[in-house]
Amino acid sequence: MVTSTVSNEIPSPVAPSRLWKAIVKESHNLMPKLMPDIISSIVLLEGNGGVGTIRQSNFTSGGLIGKKVKSTSFELKFEDGADGGSVCKFKGEYETIEDCLPTEDETKEMMGSMVGMFKAIEGYLIANPDVYV
Repeated sequence: MVTSTVSNEIPSPVAPSRLWKAIVKESHNLMPKLMPDIISSIVLLEGNGGVGTIRQSNFTSGGLIGKKVKSTSFELKFEDGADGGSVCKFKGEYETIEDCLPTEDETKEMMGSMVGMFKAIEGYLIANPDVYV
């Protein structure tokens, strides 16, 4: 097994407070509904959705989890962005199943999946401006 990290910053037109509520506080309800092909369920293991909460995300066979990646851990930070929007900064640590790092293409796929999940939630919030306000 090998441990490594990835990080990214994603600008969004959605306010930090709405993203926080959707991605952090309500992810266990929202993400399996929006992305059933990737996430089968999310279980709260510890906490109430606030800072320090520990969740277990159960992925479908459509992702790298279980094929190349044994586990992941993410740290998210939402900052004010331009025009009432935000910037989501995330850092992910992952542990591989094998004793080698994912290839460049697999790393791009991982990053693409993370950004895709973020954009799915962002799109939901834009289409539903009265939720998570």
